[in-house]
Amino acid sequence: MLEERLDLTTPDGTMPTFVVRPGHGGPHPVVLYLMDAPGIRPALLDMASRLASAGYYVLVPYLYYRGAEYRRWDVDDADMHRRSELMATVTPTSILTDAEALLAHAAADPAAADGPFGAVGFCMSGGLVLSLARAMPERMRAGASIHGAWLVRDTDDSPHLGLDAVAAELHLAWCADDPTAPEADRQAMVAALDAAGVTYTLDHHDDAEHGFAPAGPRYHRAASELHWERVHALLRRNLHAPA
Repeated sequence: MLEERLDLTTPDGTMPTFVVRPGHGGPHPVVLYLMDAPGIRPALLDMASRLASAGYYVLVPYLYYRGAEYRRWDVDDADMHRRSELMATVTPTSILTDAEALLAHAAADPAAADGPFGAVGFCMSGGLVLSLARAMPERMRAGASIHGAWLVRDTDDSPHLGLDAVAAELHLAWCADDPTAPEADRQAMVAALDAAGVTYTLDHHDDAEHGFAPAGPRYHRAASELHWERVHALLRRNLHAPA
């Protein structure tokens, strides 16, 4: 695997971004890999590398750049107050300009394939995936929200609204007893997806906690491996040309 850190320019500043991709073959389909609240850390980059090893050009942007310079946050909750402030700078609207910068970089790199892209988000970024699918239907063909948080909001840009514009196939992994994604929100999301005619799958985990996918204190092996199975199949169906 090749891993490179870049600084990409957006209308709001400089966005540190990691590119993880195979060192041979290609060009490879593009996947935006969106960080969870703990930020970019070895566990997340290890996951990006695992995805890239299957033949993808993976972009991992530091989404807190509007409020702070790049740093690796602790996995525990010691810096939760500061992270909470930074999380407020990441919105379903701000991700759109970030994605444009990421896709512009990929378009200029021969290692990245032309054509549709996919996106995978965790925790606070689960909803960002849905927002991208809604805003970029002509380009985005696959998206996964893994233990996504605050997917149903009382705002005009709530991820569960306007899904009739979505052309991508989606996957959602939902946890029981998740305070950031209560059962009422799951029901509202399912109703919105069904009403819009979106192609999707949804796994509901009764025995895994929010944050189960990456290595860390809430890691749940069975749920995490199921998310990998779902993500690989989703991307394979939608980002690779038929044989």
